[in-house]
Amino acid sequence: MTDLSRVRSKPKSDVVRVNLAGHDLLNNPRLNKGTAFSEEERDAFALHGLLPPHDGTLQDQVERRKKALGNLRSAFDKYHFLRDLQDSNETLFYSLIARNIEELLPIVYTPTVGEGCQRFSEIWSKPRGLFISYPNKRRMAQILSDSRYDEVRCIVVSDGERILGLGDQGAGGMGIPIGKMALYTALAGIRPEHCLPVLLDSGTDNEDRLGDPIYVGWRHKRVRGQEYDDFVDSFVVAVKRRWPQVLLQWEDFAGSNAARLLARYRDQLCTFNDDIQGTAAVTTATLLAAVRATGVPLKEQTIVIYGFGSAGIGIANLMLTAMNEAGLSEEQARRRFYAIDRYGLLVEGAQDIRADQRHFVRKNADIEGWTMSLEQREVQLLDVVRNAKATVLLGVSGQPGAFTENIVREMAKHTERPIIFPLSNPTSRTEATPTDLLSWTDGRALIGTGSPFDPVEINSKSIHITQTNNSYIFPGLALGILTSKAKRVTDGMIMASAKALAGLSPTLRDRNAGLLPPIADARRVSLLVGEAVGKQAIAEGVAGIVDERAFEAALRAYLWEPVYVPYKRQNPIHRSGQHAR
Repeated sequence: MTDLSRVRSKPKSDVVRVNLAGHDLLNNPRLNKGTAFSEEERDAFALHGLLPPHDGTLQDQVERRKKALGNLRSAFDKYHFLRDLQDSNETLFYSLIARNIEELLPIVYTPTVGEGCQRFSEIWSKPRGLFISYPNKRRMAQILSDSRYDEVRCIVVSDGERILGLGDQGAGGMGIPIGKMALYTALAGIRPEHCLPVLLDSGTDNEDRLGDPIYVGWRHKRVRGQEYDDFVDSFVVAVKRRWPQVLLQWEDFAGSNAARLLARYRDQLCTFNDDIQGTAAVTTATLLAAVRATGVPLKEQTIVIYGFGSAGIGIANLMLTAMNEAGLSEEQARRRFYAIDRYGLLVEGAQDIRADQRHFVRKNADIEGWTMSLEQREVQLLDVVRNAKATVLLGVSGQPGAFTENIVREMAKHTERPIIFPLSNPTSRTEATPTDLLSWTDGRALIGTGSPFDPVEINSKSIHITQTNNSYIFPGLALGILTSKAKRVTDGMIMASAKALAGLSPTLRDRNAGLLPPIADARRVSLLVGEAVGKQAIAEGVAGIVDERAFEAALRAYLWEPVYVPYKRQNPIHRSGQHAR
């Protein structure tokens, strides 16, 4: 994290006053320009001899790094390369991503970030963000108090317990907050110094991590119960005191904690959970686009959700709201949903039904007369698809191959354009591949996936596969929250983000087009999502800005572009790296 007390920001056309020099300047990733330091800057900051004589540009550097990246074979090697680049020159890192979003998003985010978390200890070398471990719980205020964090406006925090579909990665889960914050900047123009990744290290139950001699985390079984809750609460209290207006995003907490922590704190500070609300928003947006392509109204769709943890519940709740808005009553809308968890369909008398799942539990009368595939107590996915005549099938289970050929072919019997979203990631955890889904439906399925897949050739046509990636939502959501100075994140703001994205769907012009805009357009998408979110915050009275025109001006003035600006020396220069006071 850059010490922003050493940076004096000015308007984009002006200069930045800096009081670092020599190695200290080159080792500061926020300020380093590498070979793009001008001759005057090399004179002023004692850089001669430390840099090769080449007088380069940002464009030169992007092309050089792009070539080096292309020489690497594995996705993980590319991920490691980019993490090192981020830790040496942030402007170059973000410029490279912004110019190559479609190619590099799968490297810095899903699916490769999953392996990055699994091998985090192997590649960790430089501090980025904050590790707050349980043994340091009494030092939280001290850790957060450093002046280098004065500019922080948004935090992504994880405890590393449920990383994608890979489970408990302990301290390696820090790869997720780092990756999310990188997309805040790369896709939504949020200034790097405003972003702080945090890992709450409460231990790990992953025996592979605990037994790994190079593991960088706290070697201890996970703290549970009241001790864990007190640890998280101490963090929230410390954050609120340090930054009263901060945006706090929860990320990859276990299902048993994710929903209840969001419920506990959502009215205490400006906060959201991307796994619950971001996933719900992008899935709802993609579903609205797919429904438009089928020509069958949303209120006539029958939705089966396979995997009914926090993400599945979040999706169901937001889609329920969309159905209410489409004209169905609450009861009518609920009857369009079938939720399947580890013990099958959620029906009266099923095992381990949680309080937050109860709204979607079916009555026994609802399944009377159903034809079952096997003599068993639980109602399985194939039974639900066959008897309910599902038109929409969503997977957030983390169970690879769960959407079998029999299930998909059964679904295709009942609907002309089956909507199937295998959303689990990384790729190794997907419920079905697009190739199989299209093969089993003779090319008729409308598909959205959690991880990126190449186009599929079928029936002499190349079919683009829509990635229902949360990066369509959370960067723009954060942008709208920050620039509107929102005090809370409301359900209306989440729905506004979904509707804004759905409003950009190519299906508005062509029902056979892709469901979402190209991922290469992510920066434009984030701006429009942010605008919709900020205006909704104003409409609900939770924004610090009350005038829409003032908000629009603030939104566009805020956006940070990854370009080099001139530096001027701010005396005195302390080569030890200590700033003048």
